[in-house]
Amino acid sequence: MNSYRIGQVVPSSNTTMETEIPRMLLAREKLGRERFTFHSSRMRMHRVTPEELARMNQENGRCAAELADARVDVMSTACLVAIMASGPGYHRKVEEEMRAAAQAAGATSKVMTSAGALIDGLKALSGKRVSLLCPYMKPLAKLVVDYIESEGIAVKDYRAFEIPDNLKVGQVEGSRLLEEAKTLDTRGVDAVVLSACVQMPSLASIEAAQKMIGLPVTSTAVCTAWKMLVTLGIEPRVQGAGALLAGEAAYLSA
Repeated sequence: MNSYRIGQVVPSSNTTMETEIPRMLLAREKLGRERFTFHSSRMRMHRVTPEELARMNQENGRCAAELADARVDVMSTACLVAIMASGPGYHRKVEEEMRAAAQAAGATSKVMTSAGALIDGLKALSGKRVSLLCPYMKPLAKLVVDYIESEGIAVKDYRAFEIPDNLKVGQVEGSRLLEEAKTLDTRGVDAVVLSACVQMPSLASIEAAQKMIGLPVTSTAVCTAWKMLVTLGIEPRVQGAGALLAGEAAYLSA
């Protein structure tokens, strides 16, 4: 049985990625082929504002070096908006910086970002047009939409909940996501993103939303888990996490 160390660079106020990612990968363990352990490095952030996001981006190298000390097999950022608010293609720059920091610390860890994972996950679902939910203030939400569209994925409709307090984002109920999803225009879309945010919990609602909407439904956390498995060369299949991890998506090599 192979064992893997999973590393995440996590905003200090995030309460979701260290629960949803382990939940999915531990479910994967039930197949009896892999074992996973989970490791984090944190960067300070309380409110989802451009100033705090920009300050947090400066910590990626330090956090990557800390995770490298644990010799994690794969490390990923656990913040989407900080990257997407920094301009088109920025996730590639962050990945390069983290890879350099890990190598300088003597590690060969594979590197990815949750922002890049969302893009790759949607493309694996053949998601050329999507609708989505996010918790951000409207100006930040628009930057996220623009970033996704810069990667060749059209956003037909979206809802921004305008919650600046990151702890409160982590308290959004699944029932609200399902109600808001009903209001989205999903005509002609290929997939729905139930949470275009790593902090807004959605895993428990993915399957219900998918059944309700009748389309593939995913989230940033689900895409991150999928990309972690693909990056490690593991078949990305986990029950109860929507179409992307149900074997209905393209198995893209990292």
